[in-house]
Order: sequence, then C-alpha cells, then structure tokens
Amino acid sequence: MPAEAPSDPVSERHSRSYLVSESAVRSSVAAVLFDMDGTLIDSEKVWDRSLVEVLRWLGGTDLSAEARRETLGGNLASSLAIVFREAGVLQTPELTEQGARMLVDTTAEFFEAGLPWRPGAEEALRTVRAAGVPVALVTNTGRFLTDKALVGIGREHFAVTVCGDEVPRGKPAPDPYLRAAELLAVPVGECVAVEDSPTGIAAAEAAGAAVLAVPCEVAIPPGPGRVVRDTLVGLRIEDLAAVRSVVRERIRA
Repeated sequence: MPAEAPSDPVSERHSRSYLVSESAVRSSVAAVLFDMDGTLIDSEKVWDRSLVEVLRWLGGTDLSAEARRETLGGNLASSLAIVFREAGVLQTPELTEQGARMLVDTTAEFFEAGLPWRPGAEEALRTVRAAGVPVALVTNTGRFLTDKALVGIGREHFAVTVCGDEVPRGKPAPDPYLRAAELLAVPVGECVAVEDSPTGIAAAEAAGAAVLAVPCEVAIPPGPGRVVRDTLVGLRIEDLAAVRSVVRERIRA
C-alpha cells in the first residue's frame, strides 16, 4: 500500500494556478522520464522476495527494515552488497556472481508472470503520449529484466529506454537521466521525471530534471526540486507543466 506523503500546500496551489493548454505543455515540458519499479509497476515487493532468497542462501534470515529501505530504487550491485552485509558474509567474486545469477533468475520468473500496474500509471503513460510529449523509461534495473517487464508494460509507450547496466553509474548518480535526455535530444532541465524512491529522486534532481514524486514503499518529504503526489490516478498533462513551473520558481527564489 503506498505510503502517505506529506502534504505540499505550495504544490497544490500551483497545480491549480498553472493550468495550461496541451500545446503549451509540449513547449514547457520537453519530455517525461518515468522510473519503472515502484513507479509504473508494483515490483518492489518482487525484488524484496528475490533479495530475501539470496540472503537465506547466504545463511541469513530476513532483511532489516533499514536494509529494505536502502535497496529501494537501487541497482543489482548495490542491492547485492546490502544482502551480503546483512548476511555477514564476505563478498567474494565467486559468491557475488552466484548471488547475482540467483537474484536475476528469480526476479525474471516473477517478471515473466506479469506484474500489476501502480495506480493510475498506465493511464498516465497514455495521457502523456496522447499529448505528443516524448516519453522515456529510466530504470536502475538491467536490460535483461527490463525487457521482460516491457512485454507487460508495452514498449510502444517509450521513445527510448535506459537501463542501469547501460550507463557508467546507476541511480542515485544522474547518469541514467542524463543519458535519456541525450537520446531524446532534449535539455534535461526541461524534463519532468516521475519517481517513487529517494534513490531515483536524487538521481533525477542531480541531473537537473524537475521531479514528480509518487511514493510507493517509503514516504517522500517535500523538497525544492520535487512535487509530491499521492498517486498517478487522474494525472493530467497540465499537471506535469505545473510540476516544472513550481520547481523552476522555487529554484529561482
């Protein structure tokens, strides 16, 4: 169940006052960059189950609450490092390779079975596409698993897709978002990123994109570079222009 995010009165006021036409949105928002896990699909619990399986293989029992929070939005390498730490096992190259294979294979089975959409996510994708605004998928998940997820999500929604194993550094580094903007040939500062985790939000903000934060597993506090929204249900194309306007105004202040 999505965590309740703190209310953002400034965001609510601007969402009402910055209503614009779709043509204006296209000129004010160069592209919308969607995260995948926890934002579009309800896959964070799947990752959690896969990580616990690896942890138990290493002799551990369960992930601590702090470890679960740390893995949200992380990539394969960072998540494995947390699991080894929780198990109290030295991370050797051989064990790391075996653990990575187990993690990917287990998660792939879940992805192939199909994953539920996050509330309003599918409609949000269709709304943005219908307005003619370019859409990118920007995920820390590797290409192998992302391609499996895209079978259910639909590749047709995205002009480009960027995976965590296709950039020098994954989130929270800005590299995935910078690469997506580069592939779309748009300024990243004119894009809106849609994220659910602190890790992803940090990456998008570091890249210079305005962020629409939609919490999934943990609450997201308000910040100058983001607008917090409970869900994507009822998201209008005008709301995305409002996000960029709010963030731009805050940064200028």
